[in-house]
Amino acid sequence: MSGFIPPPTGIEVAFVDITLIKALAVILLGFIGGTLSGFLGSGGAFIMTPGMMNLGVPGILAVGSNITHKFGKALVGSKSHGELGHVDKKMAIMMVVGLVAGVQVAVNINENIFDNLGKVASDLYISIIFIIILTAITLVILRDIIKGNGEDTGKKGHDLPSKIQKIKIPPMVHFDVANITVSLWFPLIVAFATGYLAGTIGVGGFIGVPAMIYILGMSTRLAAGTELFLAIFSGAWGAINYALTGFVDLRLVVLLYLGSLIGVQVGAIATEFIEQRVAKLVLVTVIATADLGRIVMIPDYLMKMGLFIMGESTGRLLSNLSIILLFGGAIIGIIIIFKKMVDGLNQSSKTHKTVN
Repeated sequence: MSGFIPPPTGIEVAFVDITLIKALAVILLGFIGGTLSGFLGSGGAFIMTPGMMNLGVPGILAVGSNITHKFGKALVGSKSHGELGHVDKKMAIMMVVGLVAGVQVAVNINENIFDNLGKVASDLYISIIFIIILTAITLVILRDIIKGNGEDTGKKGHDLPSKIQKIKIPPMVHFDVANITVSLWFPLIVAFATGYLAGTIGVGGFIGVPAMIYILGMSTRLAAGTELFLAIFSGAWGAINYALTGFVDLRLVVLLYLGSLIGVQVGAIATEFIEQRVAKLVLVTVIATADLGRIVMIPDYLMKMGLFIMGESTGRLLSNLSIILLFGGAIIGIIIIFKKMVDGLNQSSKTHKTVN
């Protein structure tokens, strides 16, 4: 890192040295995250924060840059979902208060840890949150794969939403688009958790969407669309707060965009040719390897904080292993997507020729 450069306003801005190789790696991260987002829906951006950390970007700067990148994508994506009727705007507007509060708490915690304990402690904190979330999601997806579940709606085979809706804590609110009546406190709690994760690791959809499905009882499409609409507000609030304290590098944001805008289109095309089970296998592969990539970095962080004795060569080995796990798993996932997409396009072309 090249240090902190104080502009005339007195705000300290954190910049990192970006070589050509590092720039290409960030573009690749954007492409991978964009492809996963287009292929799987909201959530592909989860790989971008740990990926940038593997490239030497301080965790808090990676989070600030990622959430800024997410804000722009949410603006475009939510418009499409809105036109399809996949956004409950009444619920989203009511959830904004909890969402913004969650983001603000996360930003304050991140900045306090960085300012008082340093970069390594900040990276450790962000990594621990990632490990908890990614491990939980990996286990949930593996359970679904083993059970052979199809699309989840939150209403079939899950009685938690109906139990939640029976809890009559004022104010009770009816949401016409989602067709549910629930205590306002539950959407606010979901919103706070989503905002906290967005502000802590740069993306909150991994919690927001499942919570809307399994707790509030919304359909998968409506939950994804509503969360993407909310991401406009969490992204804007997080971007402003991190930018005001110098933790947004617009160069990283632009590089992420360069890759993700192409990746989203590729992922969207791939959805036409890949069955649900394969999609889940790809997702769990990428998430699990990203999770392991963060786990192997924990001893290195503890060593740098003086809490664990380990040779520097071992630390470098773990750092390289983390990079291999994250990028390796992601590239394997992308290769599977491309292969299935090409096979599907070839089959479609053959079918078209046969018909003609």
